[in-house]
Amino acid sequence: MNPDAQVLPLYRLAEQRLGRLLTTGQQHLLRDGLVGLEKESLRVSPNGGIAQTPHPKALGSALTHPYITTDYSEALLELITPPFTDRVGPLRFLEDLQKFVYPRLDSEILWATSMPCVVAGEDSIPIAQYGSSNVGLMKTVYRRGLGYRYGRVMQVIAGVHYNYSVPEALWPALRELDGDGGDASAYRSRAYFGMIRNLQRVGWLIPYLFGASPAVCKSFFGDQHPPMPQFDRNTCYEPYATSLRMGDIGYTNAKEGETGIKACYDDLACYVKSLACAIETPYPEYERIGVCVDGEYRQLNANILQIENEYYSTVRPKQILQGLEKPTCALAARGVRYVELRSVDVNAFHPLGIDLDQVYFIEALMLFCLLADSPPIDADERTHIDFNQSAISHRGREPGLKLRRSGGEIALKDWALEVLGAMQGVCELLDGDAVERPYSRVLATQVEAVHDPERTPSARMLAEMRANGEGFYHFARRMSQAHGEYFNALPPRAEAEALLERLAVDSLAEQAALEAEPQAPFDEFLKAYFAERPPQPA
Repeated sequence: MNPDAQVLPLYRLAEQRLGRLLTTGQQHLLRDGLVGLEKESLRVSPNGGIAQTPHPKALGSALTHPYITTDYSEALLELITPPFTDRVGPLRFLEDLQKFVYPRLDSEILWATSMPCVVAGEDSIPIAQYGSSNVGLMKTVYRRGLGYRYGRVMQVIAGVHYNYSVPEALWPALRELDGDGGDASAYRSRAYFGMIRNLQRVGWLIPYLFGASPAVCKSFFGDQHPPMPQFDRNTCYEPYATSLRMGDIGYTNAKEGETGIKACYDDLACYVKSLACAIETPYPEYERIGVCVDGEYRQLNANILQIENEYYSTVRPKQILQGLEKPTCALAARGVRYVELRSVDVNAFHPLGIDLDQVYFIEALMLFCLLADSPPIDADERTHIDFNQSAISHRGREPGLKLRRSGGEIALKDWALEVLGAMQGVCELLDGDAVERPYSRVLATQVEAVHDPERTPSARMLAEMRANGEGFYHFARRMSQAHGEYFNALPPRAEAEALLERLAVDSLAEQAALEAEPQAPFDEFLKAYFAERPPQPA
């Protein structure tokens, strides 16, 4: 079978839609989508060991602060920006956040890579604490459950999430171009799910181009024999790896085959139904763990998923939650609000963990995936997608690497150049009249990285390690210290500093007020939470 036969029409539809926007003078509607970022960073001691100290009180409450919280571990900071229409905005806010954090750390630094080092076993990873309220306790119990189910070590792998919302003014134009006279919210959700399916098809470009975890500290594997070659006595690696974080040792839903659960991305109703089923279906292995044992909750329930967030995926449809609303209920009630791309490694070569070129490129890729045709993903294509993600993660720079597509094989280089070539129109329209043509410039840079894999961050990392005679730990520690020096020398912006000071104080007060309210027994609280059922999506 010719692998191009079924795939190239996907790109032609994007070209047609762009052409129609251009001929109708509406090309400017592609611009000004909302971009927000979330960056995870491990707090570590000066020697690189995971911090055992509580989340610094001076940063505010991890439960109620809108921008500074924690992920799995008490030591794993999560820094969140609001959405911006300009592309510098989220990066500036991320810089303000890290500048605010650094002076409030107790001789600690933020680890500059996705993969942790100096992991002294499961017990060295403190689970995040959110106080005594039922809401806070639920967050902690959920994380405790993740530890029982998958182990704690994989939970402290850090990443960057890219949140993108299509420009509001673009939706009516797209509906008109497509001749859609139905419900506007339903059209929007269908289009977002089309974007998500295409991001799964070609999203391997992200770890190839931006993957920055080709090596890992041996301590990550504990007493187990590392499943990969040795770089030096303290470092394991894959010679052509791009993003081990996104590979078999990272946070994946390893039991999908056993449990029979796989999220369905055909449409919103199918997606909500598949996740709701997983949250309500008991799983024998988790039943053996127990839910409440000797008065302590080990997990929220013994079902395939405790809550929706447990289902790991490289990309998620999102809706802003109202109070304690379940994510599936929010999606079913109000449709998709934005898309969260989760496959971006922390950029070890930039203090922010992500740079402006990445922001430009990812936006262009997501818009291209929105505009391209996106048929449902069948069982065969699903196996291809899973294979391609693993192959890219572990062997992405391997000469002659072939990926699977449309029942056949295609060279990674050929497919990548095909997609990047098809993205040119999106980048040109996003550039508009900008003299510097940032989107087209960044696209050309990525084309060079496809022709020469040594330009990718993963190759640069290994090259630096070899040139300096250092293992992964020493590389990561050197970069972390350099980034710390950058933020400590950076003068704070007065307006941002005042805002974050106020939010820290207000968030602590908000948590205290929440805990002062009468709390129902925790089992009753959980029962009421899980009793909420998603409505039938529009």
